[in-house]
Amino acid sequence: MAAQCSGLVRRTFPAIALSLRTSSRLLCTAAKQKNNGQNLEDDSSQNEQKTDNTTPEKTLTEEKVKLEEQLKETLEKYKRALADTENLRRRSQKLVEEAKLYGIQGFCKDLLEVADILEKATASVPKEEIKEENPHLKNLYEGLVMTEIQIQKVFKKHGLLKLDPVGTKFDPYEHEALFHTPVEGKEPGTIALVTKVGYKLHGRTLRPALVGVVKEP
Repeated sequence: MAAQCSGLVRRTFPAIALSLRTSSRLLCTAAKQKNNGQNLEDDSSQNEQKTDNTTPEKTLTEEKVKLEEQLKETLEKYKRALADTENLRRRSQKLVEEAKLYGIQGFCKDLLEVADILEKATASVPKEEIKEENPHLKNLYEGLVMTEIQIQKVFKKHGLLKLDPVGTKFDPYEHEALFHTPVEGKEPGTIALVTKVGYKLHGRTLRPALVGVVKEP
C-alpha cells in the first residue's frame, strides 16, 4: 500500500509541475500581448494627435499662399486699370486741346480766300498812279493795304501764319511744286517763284504754298 502511494506521488508531482510551468508561460505571454496592445494604442493616439496638430497648420499655410496670389493678381489688375485710365485721360485732353486749336480750321480756310483777294487787289494797282493828283485811287489803295495788314494781324493772333518761301529749300509738307525750271545763280532744290502763298495753323500746314522749284540745268 505504501509502495503504491509512493508511486502515485512520483507520477502526480511531475504532471503538476508541468501544468504550473505551462500556466506560467501562458500568463507571461498574455502580459506581453497586453503591454504590446497598450503601446500600439499609445502610438496610435500620438499619431492622431500629431495629425490633428499638423492639419490646421497646413490648411492655414495653403490659405495664406492662396490669398497672397489673389492679392498679387488684384494689384496687377489695379495697376493696369490705372495705366489705362491715365492713357485715356491724356488722349482725351489732347483731343480737347486739338479741338480748341484747330476747331477754327474751316473758318480760317474760308478767310484765306478773302486775304488772297485783298492781296491781288493791292498788287493790281499801278504804283505810278498812286499820287496826290489821284486822291480817290490813292485812298482806295491805302484802305486795301490797311485792311490786308489788319487781317494778317488777326490771323497771327489766332495762330495762322503766312508762308512766302521764296529762296528757301523745298519742303513737301509745306509746299506744292507746280513746275521745275533751271534758274541761273539759284541752288537746285530751292524755291524760285511763289504763285500762291501758303498758311500754317499752330504749326500744322493749313494750305501749302504753290511754288516753282529750281532744278539742275
